[in-house]
Amino acid sequence: MPILFGFITGISLGLTGGGGAVFAVPMLVYGLGIPTRQAVLISLVSVGTTGLLGFLQKWRRGEAELRTGLLFAAAGVFGAPLGSWGAHQIPDPLLMLLFALLMAVIATVMWRKSSRSSGQAAVCIPLDHAVTAADYRLDGPRCQRDACGNLILTSRCARLLLLTGVLAGILSGMFGVGGGFIIVPALMVFSSMSMSRAVGTSLMVISLVSASGVISQLSAGQHLQWQTAALFVAGGLPGLTAGQTAARYLSASTLQKVFAVAILLVAMFVLAKNAAW
Repeated sequence: MPILFGFITGISLGLTGGGGAVFAVPMLVYGLGIPTRQAVLISLVSVGTTGLLGFLQKWRRGEAELRTGLLFAAAGVFGAPLGSWGAHQIPDPLLMLLFALLMAVIATVMWRKSSRSSGQAAVCIPLDHAVTAADYRLDGPRCQRDACGNLILTSRCARLLLLTGVLAGILSGMFGVGGGFIIVPALMVFSSMSMSRAVGTSLMVISLVSASGVISQLSAGQHLQWQTAALFVAGGLPGLTAGQTAARYLSASTLQKVFAVAILLVAMFVLAKNAAW
């Protein structure tokens, strides 16, 4: 059963770059009967490992932005211990309720974003003159890109990405989610990144932030069920390949909608399980 659940997690990571752990924690808790905090740690190990391999595959195809991802990850590494500490202050049922509510919010944001996707490609005109506002593509509310799609990393943009990275790290440490389901929409909304590149960049951030979360959890004395984690990873790797293959045949808008619906369904399940708390 852990291999099957890992396979489902891997498919989600391959498709969306962030949905894997959203499924991992509920499956570990309700499918295998593992306590919430142990499930968070297993999720971080399996999703982080699978995410790293997925990122390497995306990077080789040029579907990841290292600079943007490293900026996110640097902030997320500091946020993960804070989230880990916060999780230990909250009862398990309340932690799962907060998890479900957060998933519902993210699903709504992703669905609305998919409805606004235009799919229009910009004409790349290299900038060999002084950059002006007219040279930017104003797709995002803060960060801007030049006509070739390169991120203009202003101080304002960097602050926004760093703050979002810290939030992703806190969520990683608290919920064992790697932060991916925050990172993908954040990259698309704040840095005007395409879905494909956001997925690849997110996988890199997930692997680094998850590593920070694992270290903070183990340092706090949390026990890791290594056998379950290993089986989850074993199932996740072929699932990752299957998810990435399927993603090539789906449009960005379709991927976002699939991501949103899947997260919302899991959120409703978790809410139902903890409604009596």
